[in-house]
Amino acid sequence: MMKPVLALVALLAVALLAFWPHGTAHLEESAIDLSKYRVVFSEDFDTLDASANGPGTRWTTHTPWNGDFGDAKFTNPGPAGPFKAEGGTLTIEARKNPDGQWQSGLLSSMDRDGNGFGQQYGYFEIRAKLPPGKGLWPAFWLNAFHAKGSTEPGLEIDVVEHYGHFPAAYQALVHIWPKPANDDETGRKTVITVPSGSLYADFHTYGVDVSPQWITIYLDRIAKWRCPTPPQHRSKMMLLVNLAMGSGWPIDETPNPSDMLVDYIRVWEPVP
Repeated sequence: MMKPVLALVALLAVALLAFWPHGTAHLEESAIDLSKYRVVFSEDFDTLDASANGPGTRWTTHTPWNGDFGDAKFTNPGPAGPFKAEGGTLTIEARKNPDGQWQSGLLSSMDRDGNGFGQQYGYFEIRAKLPPGKGLWPAFWLNAFHAKGSTEPGLEIDVVEHYGHFPAAYQALVHIWPKPANDDETGRKTVITVPSGSLYADFHTYGVDVSPQWITIYLDRIAKWRCPTPPQHRSKMMLLVNLAMGSGWPIDETPNPSDMLVDYIRVWEPVP
């Protein structure tokens, strides 16, 4: 008979796997060989070069399409803001203000006019320590940039999207926007299970290799899942990292404050 804690973990795992369908592409778990790549973007967060919407800074603190989301307001940098870069580590803090409203933070590598860093193919990686707590929704993701008014389709790749209600897993998925008619995302999403609480106990690397043929998700540089690259992928992709809240899950038990820690964000391109 299972101990109560193990039984609860097993029950949550079953619920999670039922809630998020797995992708269907199978692969052998192998390490990525970065000797075949070269670094083209490196952010070590010794300082933070950020503004609300740019231009002229490495990061902006809102999505270029003004589509901020979640139950915590994404807040501009500043003394009362959610960001702190110290000792080579970025802290993104979610906290409840005196008025009872939550604030937190997001960083985007491109602004609304397309200024900043973006890349179509290569290996994209973050090293981060996620915060524990129900209602928290940290993520590292890529999104195609299109000029305002464009109807050209593009991809969103969620490299790591974690829901605090499920401490033993996170999801990775690929969206196509605008969503095609009768689109079935089942083969473009997966749940990656981990030892419960391990994402909070230490830093881990979360990466994705994007090629014309495959999108491959990595945890600690070991391949975990892949899906075919959709033909709609024709654009450079910006980098986004955020500590959001909610996404349909209650936030009444969310720890106040909660911190997401980021060691670095790097991008490699294949060596010709």
